[in-house]
Amino acid sequence: MEDARAPYDPMPHGRDEVGVGPWEGPLPEGEQYDAVLLAEGDRRNVVDRYRYWTVEAIVADLDTRRHDFHVAIENWQHDFNIGTIVRSANAFLAAEVHIVGNRRWNRRGAMVTDRYQHVRHHPTVAELAAYLHERDVVLLGIDNLPGSLHLETATVPRKVCFLFGQEGPGLSEGAREACDGTFSIAQFGSTRSINASAAAAIAMHSWVREHADLSGGDAWRG
Repeated sequence: MEDARAPYDPMPHGRDEVGVGPWEGPLPEGEQYDAVLLAEGDRRNVVDRYRYWTVEAIVADLDTRRHDFHVAIENWQHDFNIGTIVRSANAFLAAEVHIVGNRRWNRRGAMVTDRYQHVRHHPTVAELAAYLHERDVVLLGIDNLPGSLHLETATVPRKVCFLFGQEGPGLSEGAREACDGTFSIAQFGSTRSINASAAAAIAMHSWVREHADLSGGDAWRG
């Protein structure tokens, strides 16, 4: 016997199709609209506000509202978490995502959100730190290191970059030296660490809880 479905999930096999079909009725006016999407439909994973908009128009609108936090990850071994971190950064509207080390990274987990998110490359953590400090952005490492402070009780700076190491080894020695401070995420189970992309989402949401404006209509609820 199949498990009963939740009352808010009435479609047993999911939606027949994603997004919306071709525009019906008189075409809307505005440079933000994509003629091909209007004619053929918009099946992208975007919120309703951006249906039928060009990628360039979406990025331009996001740029007017981006938050003051950045997120960075070391990429010495082509970390598979980077794509997922980019996706979360887009969801929380990060200013920029920084890839440190190898320029190439696995984009599969980003689910195409890298088209809407500014992604910048730095050969070394020292160069990342210099870039951020020129813009008065504090660089905070997130890792369960001896001496790390609790992220849960920290006052997160408005202009901050959260830096994450490789899955497994964590922050490199050079990264620890370049950081203005390190913070850990409280854990209570048996595992030594949590997934890097999960940790990144927690850190970004800690910034949202402290600094984001939730009074208007800019916070999507699905």
